Amino acid sequence: MRYCFLFIIFFVCNFNLILGNDYIVKSYDNHNLHGTLIESESLNSTLAVIIAGSGPTDRDGNNVNIKGNYLMMLAEGLNENGISTFRYDKRGVGKSLGDITSADEIKFTDYINDAISIINHFRETKKYKRITVIGHSEGALIGMIASRSIADSFISIAGAGEDYLTLIERQLSIQPEYIKSMSTPILKQLKNKKLVDSVPPLMNSLFRTDVQMYLIDASSYLPIVEISKLDIPVLIIQGTHDIQIDVDDAIKLDMAAKNSQLKLIEGMNHVFRQASENRLLNIQTYGNPNIPIDNNMVDLVSEFIINKT
Repeated sequence: MRYCFLFIIFFVCNFNLILGNDYIVKSYDNHNLHGTLIESESLNSTLAVIIAGSGPTDRDGNNVNIKGNYLMMLAEGLNENGISTFRYDKRGVGKSLGDITSADEIKFTDYINDAISIINHFRETKKYKRITVIGHSEGALIGMIASRSIADSFISIAGAGEDYLTLIERQLSIQPEYIKSMSTPILKQLKNKKLVDSVPPLMNSLFRTDVQMYLIDASSYLPIVEISKLDIPVLIIQGTHDIQIDVDDAIKLDMAAKNSQLKLIEGMNHVFRQASENRLLNIQTYGNPNIPIDNNMVDLVSEFIINKT
């Protein structure tokens, strides 16, 4: 059941992933954000800043339990099309651990401010003619908020159309009745912005005490409201075989955005790969770095970025 829905791996904290090829950006509070910068050979190229999804997902799309390299493959694919990229370990993940010792030290607004710091850093270098932000899953919400007024365009890949707690509730709805009976009162309390003192062990990976405030804070941002505030070109990409985020989420985002394109990729799952609709077979692609990501997605992202330059 570990990967049956989005937040079941949320904050399974292991901060010791070994990564190389570091480019460090200082965040707003002097926290070091470590990432990988791939420079295009094209002079004055466009830069894409890639923001990873929920939990301890690193710059490449990996965590302590899964090595899928899907974000690394996206960056490499964009580079082949003449687009520079910067992907990074979020605060508290991989080499961006700093002095963080517990998940409750990280606020959702930290992730937003970190992304803003990164965008502004690369703007100040004056090396890139345009900056596009690409957010995957949780990174889509972070990216759409951070992009306001400072990015030139924004791309949401598998971004949710509902707030965090509603999304978790929806993902849990397919679980056995005993799971729903344990989670429903917890969700109700968190939606009322109240912490839960006692969480059943089976629900601990989702709702343990050190992540409850994060969930409450993150749920205060409604994706359809945040994307409606963007005055820049927006591309919304969603795979039809994504078992974590629905096509309806992408449609909601597209309807709310002022200037957007919606692209559905037939057969693509949450980690950019062609996959079966069968949940178990779909999940098996998550940790297989030998499976390439969908070329159609790379092409769509590249064409959008290049056409907006």
